[in-house]
Amino acid sequence: MSKAKGKRRVSKEAYAYTPGLKVKRAMLVRKTRRLPIPGEVLVKEGDEVDFKTIIARTELAGEPEIVKVAILLGIEPEDVPRYMTKKIGDEVKEGEIIAHYRAFFGLIKRDVPAPVDGVIESISDITGQVVIRKPPVPLEVDAYIPGKIVEVLPNEGAVIETNAAFIQGIFGIGGETHGVIKIAVDSPDEELTADHISDDDEGAILIGGSLVTLDALKRGVEVGVSCIVAGGIRHRDLTEFMSEEIGVAITGHEEVGLTLIITEGFGKLRMSRRAFNLFKSFEGYRAAANGATQIRAGVMRPEVIIPHSEFYEEEGGDELAAGMVPGTPVRIIRAPYFGAIGRVHSLPIDLQQVETESYVRVLEVELEDGRIVTVPRANVEIIEE
Repeated sequence: MSKAKGKRRVSKEAYAYTPGLKVKRAMLVRKTRRLPIPGEVLVKEGDEVDFKTIIARTELAGEPEIVKVAILLGIEPEDVPRYMTKKIGDEVKEGEIIAHYRAFFGLIKRDVPAPVDGVIESISDITGQVVIRKPPVPLEVDAYIPGKIVEVLPNEGAVIETNAAFIQGIFGIGGETHGVIKIAVDSPDEELTADHISDDDEGAILIGGSLVTLDALKRGVEVGVSCIVAGGIRHRDLTEFMSEEIGVAITGHEEVGLTLIITEGFGKLRMSRRAFNLFKSFEGYRAAANGATQIRAGVMRPEVIIPHSEFYEEEGGDELAAGMVPGTPVRIIRAPYFGAIGRVHSLPIDLQQVETESYVRVLEVELEDGRIVTVPRANVEIIEE
């Protein structure tokens, strides 16, 4: 395959699918809230729910606790049933005697206390072991966002619909949380440091600018901040904050004291003015946030959802599906321009050779500083406006 010669050809539109990060002032948000195993659904279609309304609940089976009774009593496994004081199905409390052995007119005494609360599940005369099943663990799923139940999933959960502002990030850690939106810096270029965080920020979703520092993260945990949103973070700071290298394939289960959402990428990267101004216009509103990120199959982006009652007008969805056109806002998601934001300048039709010596489809992006760079189309994502 060779490069095209002569006049350079460009297309008016690129039809290849390109994922996009949403920054929407008003859209209809639908969330499916589902139990991991069958249970009881507590709402019905048409119900209005709040952030913390319990949608469904179930119980997870308790963990098994294995007690080596034969060894503890010093008897043969087949003799274990004879010395049990409890039978299968009996409830026991921690410390309660479940088996005892007496010999030589009571001179030898050995007892086996229950190590946990639970129910005797099995008594084996082959292994000499007794299994105590710990009490079931209650599991509840809340609404996460306020809104209306538009569909009930029998024995599983429900679908909630609400009108809201919706902002996606490129990367995050920590799970679902709630809080009041609070702007902590004066501009999207400003760094969020520990000095910007006060005791009054407990439970808030703090909006930073171009960077969140390690000291700010630590201060946020100390104060009890619910979530921090910023344009960028230094990789070394994130690693130190997590106390380990973070794998970006799947996140959201970290227990680090707060949820973190990065909107642009690693390093000092100014938060997009559209996102910053959107947050600023909803300061004081209560919002839901989730840092869960999944980069591979089944892409999931961190998000902030700000429910509000502003008029919502259904927007056509064909524009994004149709592809990119000159002027489409994009973010570059691969080095050497990782995190850079710009607009599509042109869409060359012919394949071009890149550093790997492969021939790929490319596009030219005009960055915010005026530079025009050429990158593979697979290395950008559309920013929805």
